[in-house]
Amino acid sequence: MTTATVSCPGCGAQATGRFCSNCGTALTAATCRHCRADLTPQARFCHRCGQPAAAGGAAPFRASDRSAWIFAGALCLTFVGAIVYRVAADNPAPAAPDMANAGSSVPGRAGEPGVSAGPAPDISRMTPRERFDRLFNRIMESVEQGDSAQVLRFTPMALGAYSQLDTTDVDARYHAAVLRMQTGDLAGAAALADTIAVEQPGHLFAYVIRGSTARLRSDTQVRARAQREFLQHHDAELAAKRVEYLEHRPVIEEFKREAEAASAAPASTR
Repeated sequence: MTTATVSCPGCGAQATGRFCSNCGTALTAATCRHCRADLTPQARFCHRCGQPAAAGGAAPFRASDRSAWIFAGALCLTFVGAIVYRVAADNPAPAAPDMANAGSSVPGRAGEPGVSAGPAPDISRMTPRERFDRLFNRIMESVEQGDSAQVLRFTPMALGAYSQLDTTDVDARYHAAVLRMQTGDLAGAAALADTIAVEQPGHLFAYVIRGSTARLRSDTQVRARAQREFLQHHDAELAAKRVEYLEHRPVIEEFKREAEAASAAPASTR
């Protein structure tokens, strides 16, 4: 059997097998071991659940790479980087997406504003929820790759798609809150947390969003209350085995670590 030869996406050399012999870049797509999401060959972390893409042998990653994902997925201010700063500074207004063209690439060099680094999603034939989910996933991939131009480009489209949903669930509201925080709309994100709390009292996402927006505002009182209420409901909520908790496990675990650390700290240092 003849092994197919492909061009390495990392260095451009002709290579065979699973990894490039010249630079070590993965040549084949992978599947997340935790949530089974499809991953790009270069993915270091799953864009859906945040778990490492491989247990070992992966290319070393820069701290800023994981930091960008952690803000978008786990919402940790400690790791807020250049992408979030730029998006918040520009603060684009949500707009209804052009369903015939949203996600299409523009001729030019990858990395330039409005230029796609790869094949863009064709969302013209999707349902409203499929459009929103696809755009959100595209933004998370761009955050992971450090592509602020694509984050800026697709975030207003995703928020526009969210506004067109006939019905919304907790997972969609949580994703919309992540996007609103990326645009600096902390009030909008907090409002989504309130909606979650009203419709599903005790849901952990409400406290995660409240605590994260409070941290971004440096509101220590609201943040402490969100952390305290999160811990009060944590065990009972996880026992309910909600699918969104499984899909966003790193978010829950990270916020829990922060909340426990804060509760154990002396009052004078909080």
